[in-house]
Amino acid sequence: MQDALFDLPDLPPEHAVIARFQLGGDDLGEPDQWSMVFEAERSMGAAVKAAGLGEVDGNEFGGGEVVIFAYGPDADALYRVMEPGLRALPFRPAHVVLRYGEPADDVARKRIEL
Repeated sequence: MQDALFDLPDLPPEHAVIARFQLGGDDLGEPDQWSMVFEAERSMGAAVKAAGLGEVDGNEFGGGEVVIFAYGPDADALYRVMEPGLRALPFRPAHVVLRYGEPADDVARKRIEL
């Protein structure tokens, strides 16, 4: 019996929504800020999942800021679902980068100030 090779459809490139918020306090922010970020992340994650648009993949605290990451096949649609939750977070300055494809220097990006 020979091994068969199958032509699998190409998966669409993974887009990203990357939101950055400046925090107060020390390098990692304050515990009440963490709570607000975690709650917003849970809410946005549920909305993104319900819409079938991808996933909110987590956060990263450090350097006096928090970054929230989300991935899916359509950065614009993903951002539309996440926008209310992102704008509700009070930390400023803040911005979102929509990345239209896999991470690379030449991939299209759009920056949105919050």
